[in-house]
Amino acid sequence: MAAGGAEEQQRRRLGRLSALSVYRRAAGAGRLERRRRGTPLPAGSKRAKARPRRGGAGSGGPESEAPPPPIAAAPPSRVERTKAPACSPEAKRQGGPAASPGGPQPPGEGGGVVGLLRRLGRVEDSRQRAAELFRWLVAPVAPGEFLGRHWERAPLLVRRGDPGYYAGLFSTADFDAALRGGEVHFGTHLDVTSYAEGVRETHNPSGRALPAVVWDFYQNGCSLRLLSPQAFSPTVWHFLSILQEHFGSMAGANTYLTPPGTQGFAPHYDDIEAFVLQLEGKKHWRVYSPRTDAEVLPQFSSANLTQAELGEPMLETVLEAGDLLYFPRGFIHQGDCLPDAHSLHITVSSYQRNSWGDFLEKLLPAALQMALEEDVEYRRGLPMDYLGYMGVTNSDAVDARRTAFMGKVQSLIKKLVDYAPIDAAVDQRAKSFLHDCLPPVLTQSEKAQSMYGFPARWQDGGPCDVDILITKDTQVRLLRHGIIRLCNEEAGVMLYYTTENSRVYHKEEPKFLEIDPEYTDSIEFLLSSYPNHVSVDTLPCETLEDKISLATLLFEKGILTTKKPLVQV
Repeated sequence: MAAGGAEEQQRRRLGRLSALSVYRRAAGAGRLERRRRGTPLPAGSKRAKARPRRGGAGSGGPESEAPPPPIAAAPPSRVERTKAPACSPEAKRQGGPAASPGGPQPPGEGGGVVGLLRRLGRVEDSRQRAAELFRWLVAPVAPGEFLGRHWERAPLLVRRGDPGYYAGLFSTADFDAALRGGEVHFGTHLDVTSYAEGVRETHNPSGRALPAVVWDFYQNGCSLRLLSPQAFSPTVWHFLSILQEHFGSMAGANTYLTPPGTQGFAPHYDDIEAFVLQLEGKKHWRVYSPRTDAEVLPQFSSANLTQAELGEPMLETVLEAGDLLYFPRGFIHQGDCLPDAHSLHITVSSYQRNSWGDFLEKLLPAALQMALEEDVEYRRGLPMDYLGYMGVTNSDAVDARRTAFMGKVQSLIKKLVDYAPIDAAVDQRAKSFLHDCLPPVLTQSEKAQSMYGFPARWQDGGPCDVDILITKDTQVRLLRHGIIRLCNEEAGVMLYYTTENSRVYHKEEPKFLEIDPEYTDSIEFLLSSYPNHVSVDTLPCETLEDKISLATLLFEKGILTTKKPLVQV
């Protein structure tokens, strides 16, 4: 950003002008903070006949591996930990790793998060893989204990005494590499923030976030928030792509780099379940209970709050590398750096707009539409004189007509449940979730057995190994259990899938195939058979040609893998 005038020239003569001072002079303070992602797109829920066609093609896709108690009443928990978690009984019974993902490593396996992900890649069932990763995330607290005592209820603090617990997930070196990659832009990917003397400011210039400018901001006391680091870090992408299947809801992340002795954000509460993973350095945290019932599990994040609005924290701690802090949505929090160390942490988040109320927002309009179409009682006219005895003005009146009117409304609302397309509404929620999902990260063996490792190439003056030769004896299975969803819609029977999604949130439109209704049994068969392989001949299609055609189509989209590579290279 150019500086002008005699005063600026004098400043340049006296010394180097910092990016922060340029920003404050030329752009001013108080830029609006970047808002959180929007809500999923609405969709219909009615059944309809289908026409055979494909849809939703695009770029992206997988690559190889590179009544509960009131919240305010529940106290936070502190867990001290010095050893790695033991293997779960469930993993042993289901043929999982001989040791827990966080436990002792086989020779040459490698430690840290990269080694963890490599070991999880050997777990056949993606659902078990996701459960084991979540177990590692909250260890040594058992997942059942976490869900019963903390999830949506109370904060959890885990002190592990292991600075290398998250090694390889993300680092300041990875942050610098992302900047040097040239694809990070202020506002879109990176926020420059400060919080001092009760004032929260965002200092984003326009354009590309070049390292010299970004690190100058940091050197002058600004915090750096990298939005969606999964777009820049293969390891974060891999980590979240597994975890999302456990939550059944989008798993996102931001990373926060804060200079010593500073604070980047005002106190506030969020609309997500937050897992704070301390990666480097240390940070002082204060967490406060929701102040009112309306702030318990809120739908939306709060505005910036002042210190005078907070009261006393329910939990105050210093996180060090390897520690975990979880707090539910609605819990006010603030973090500041101690004078002697910087802080780098990643916040893993989920369950944004994923409540019963959010589900009913989709279900009830669909139920009312179906009731209007199928039941004449919902189409009958209102009484001619109802405006004379209904409304707030008449709310205290004793009138038999009011009693009858209220009774009719209650009767229609109660009857509405009979028209609620509950399963179809769930499918629409699943459709939105699949659009939110990161694409899967393939192990080397999965890549070799899928379309993404198919050896088609140009060789000796022409294409080579192009034909996908699937036969009735070919053994196939889904790449992951959670990568597809069947939905009945007005346009037909749609199969939504995640393999061609982008690492950038909603960069691609939802990916789908419109399939013939007679193929739905085969899709359900593949789901129920997972993680086992089945021969193409066992697919419940009418003809062998249909079986091979469906299997080939799903293989081409990366949805199916084969037990052995189709072409030996």
